[in-house]
Amino acid sequence: MRERRAVVRDAIARLGLQARRSQLAGTLSGGWKQRLALAACMLHEPELLLLDEPTAGVDPKARRDFWSQIHALAAEGLTVLVSTHYMDEAERCHRLAYISYGRLLASGTADEVIARAGLQTWELRGDDLTRATELLQQDPRWMVVAFGRAVHVSAPAGADLPGWLAAHDSTASWTVSRIATGLEDVFISLTEHAQDNFQ
Repeated sequence: MRERRAVVRDAIARLGLQARRSQLAGTLSGGWKQRLALAACMLHEPELLLLDEPTAGVDPKARRDFWSQIHALAAEGLTVLVSTHYMDEAERCHRLAYISYGRLLASGTADEVIARAGLQTWELRGDDLTRATELLQQDPRWMVVAFGRAVHVSAPAGADLPGWLAAHDSTASWTVSRIATGLEDVFISLTEHAQDNFQ
């Protein structure tokens, strides 16, 4: 690499590592280690960057800073391929691909992937949400996930959650409202029935 010192100096400056120059890499926090690794990957000015779950175990602020760097690099024309299990990170990408057991399940922009999934989602609130969850889990069409003091329920378009709940427990005082379906709902729906190819 020509002018190696200058290249390293520029990479350190670009990724905000100046204050850590004298610190051993092994003593850096997870977020700083990932930033250092990104700086090292960029030294030879690649056209393609492959990142495998780069922010796993990294705190929220470090994750945000890391993604800001990724977007800046992409804006300069670098192609970045990232694998992640964080759906909020997937939403930051220009295009997505869901792959399970080596099979492509869906691809496109976040909005396209959500639209093609054909799901609708509700938020369920009220007393005894444990009872509601147990009731819903008896029917495989409902995907049920706890969210704090609410339960999110997803199902294929056309399903009638309020009607189903009324028919199965008319005494309950649950409030049901439609909410936007998210990438996590789609991911779980797609992978739930994916066939394991391990023999």
